[in-house]
Amino acid sequence: MNRQQAEARRRQGERVAAWWLRLKGWRILERRVRTGVGEIDLVARKGNVVAFVEVKTRPTIEEAQGFLEPRTLRRVIAAAEALAPIYVAQGHDVRIDAVLCAPGRRPLHLENVWQGW
Repeated sequence: MNRQQAEARRRQGERVAAWWLRLKGWRILERRVRTGVGEIDLVARKGNVVAFVEVKTRPTIEEAQGFLEPRTLRRVIAAAEALAPIYVAQGHDVRIDAVLCAPGRRPLHLENVWQGW
């Protein structure tokens, strides 16, 4: 797969993940937010919970989960810390979530993924 195909797959996965979260009652606040320490694929809110979401898209859900590595999560956590003052109000809870996507499969929303690392 070349770079353009990989980027198209990534963008498609982010669209599917945003759609899935919206169906579950989340409001998408922002997509592809870049900071000096990393990028957040989606920033979403549901009630008083703000989730900084990493999206992984691979041929299978299992492969996508395999790419959810500690190094990636550290980058997401650093970016979330940089962005929290913008998106998180007093009284809000903050999470790092992941949505795993694969063609022909229902996305898998994993909550609080950083706690296992």
